[in-house]
Amino acid sequence: MKTEYLTLTATFQPSRTRHRLIFPGLILLVLIFFILDILLGSVSLEVSEVITALSGTADTGVETIIMKFRIPKAITATVVGIALSLSGLQMQTLFRNPMAGPYVLGISSGASLGVAFIVLGLSANISPDSLKGLGNWSLVAASWAGAGVIMIVMLFLASRVKDILTVLIIGIMLSGGISVSIMQYFSHETMLKAYVIWTMGSLGNLTASQLNVLLLSVSAGIILSLLSVKMLNALLLGENYAGSIGLNIRFSRIIIFTGTSILAGSITAFCGPIGFIGIAVPHIARILFRTSDHKILIPGTILTGSAVMLLSDIISQMPGSDNVLPVNSITALMGIPIVIWVIMRNRKYSGIF
Repeated sequence: MKTEYLTLTATFQPSRTRHRLIFPGLILLVLIFFILDILLGSVSLEVSEVITALSGTADTGVETIIMKFRIPKAITATVVGIALSLSGLQMQTLFRNPMAGPYVLGISSGASLGVAFIVLGLSANISPDSLKGLGNWSLVAASWAGAGVIMIVMLFLASRVKDILTVLIIGIMLSGGISVSIMQYFSHETMLKAYVIWTMGSLGNLTASQLNVLLLSVSAGIILSLLSVKMLNALLLGENYAGSIGLNIRFSRIIIFTGTSILAGSITAFCGPIGFIGIAVPHIARILFRTSDHKILIPGTILTGSAVMLLSDIISQMPGSDNVLPVNSITALMGIPIVIWVIMRNRKYSGIF
């Protein structure tokens, strides 16, 4: 059994004083970014205008901008950061692979395929923006199913193929090989355009009913993640050792699979496939907290993911400009340097996961 990862992380003993400083700092950072995400945009707003809008006494136009667009978008960014970061953290632990993430391993592509069946395959009159009530749950359930199938396939392959690089290559192949081109070919022109725009990733197109479904789904995924803390800590030692100390491996996989599929699938269903957050943020959290204990990493990853995604949204909307960049392009610019650093760093610690 390889224990290099434990040896490496053991050199950074958890410091309660350090954590007491970092957690409040991250909470403050999230609050600052959340407020900035509401204030900044094509129309600059004052803090007083936001306060009056929240009290219902602001100008109708300002109130519409804040209550209908910016606050829901900021909430969506926060939820996206939490969900993708947690799913990435769980996959990195489960696969013992520092490069695991919903985008790289094809989880997001599987979820996208599930969404495509709903958006492109069932009816020319159905779109993500027109789905209501049961339709929203159908969309997110299809996304969960697609993500879950790929998760199962990847874990099966990981149990048979021990080389990390090979697993990553297989994941990339799955991600690139999952194609909806046939459905796109036969779909209605309007639906095809809506689907292509959806694949670029967006935080600002959710309806109120979709945001409610997203919040409920991600909350369920977070609960499962919190319930799996001890399982994840045990799996850091490897499945053989975890089983020898009494961990039910099959049950643990089911819980982690379910939580990860719900988290990654829910985000993909309504916001499109958003890359690099799931890979990069867990490593940022490990650097900040200097621990491998998931009791610390899970809340730390939640806060870090929220801050990173809110910052990405602020940058993507180019404050003071009418232009809005795809959020995927911003997360890529922020995540790629971290991914490169992880690859270079782990050349010295081959197989630490």
